[in-house]
Amino acid sequence: MRITVGISGASGAVYGVRILEELARLGVETDLVVSKAAALTIRHELDRTVSDVATLATRTHAIGDVGATLSSGSYRSDGMVVAPCSVKTLSAIVNSYDDNLLIRAADVALKERRPLVLLFRETPLHLGHLRLLTSAAELGARVFPPVPSFYHRPETLADVVDQTVSRVLDQFGLDNGFSRWDGDTARRQPAQGAGSDSMRERA
Repeated sequence: MRITVGISGASGAVYGVRILEELARLGVETDLVVSKAAALTIRHELDRTVSDVATLATRTHAIGDVGATLSSGSYRSDGMVVAPCSVKTLSAIVNSYDDNLLIRAADVALKERRPLVLLFRETPLHLGHLRLLTSAAELGARVFPPVPSFYHRPETLADVVDQTVSRVLDQFGLDNGFSRWDGDTARRQPAQGAGSDSMRERA
């Protein structure tokens, strides 16, 4: 299996990095493209460099290399994820503004009808954002804001990130073993702790 991972310049570079780590653990080949803005975000949020992140991928491609293998539909791939996906990147994908390899690779995924998962990172959303997201969905992309869940009782920020990563991998038919919702278990073991009764009453 082979998946393309794009990291653009929105906050949340950790999502792209953790996806790369999990794909490597599962034995999935990866092609990595990092935007210039993402390189700054990786350094600021993770105290890492693009070179550090590149070691997690099978192959890394320069953002300006629009003639790379990823720019052609003849290159075999099982899909692409953009994590995180900035507003600028979303806009470029929707409008097929293929001025760099990340956008071109996403465009190829759409035209070849391969999964394209966009971890859009912005809030609150104005009407322009909503229209772009609607257009992306109409084109065939899977709009996937990294919204945390809490049924798995996260104790750390890493737990929150990893649950989203697990759900992203689901979009490609991959299971990394992260705990899943079990309604029966949840009913047998109701939430404990201060305020839990009042929360259930409000729900």
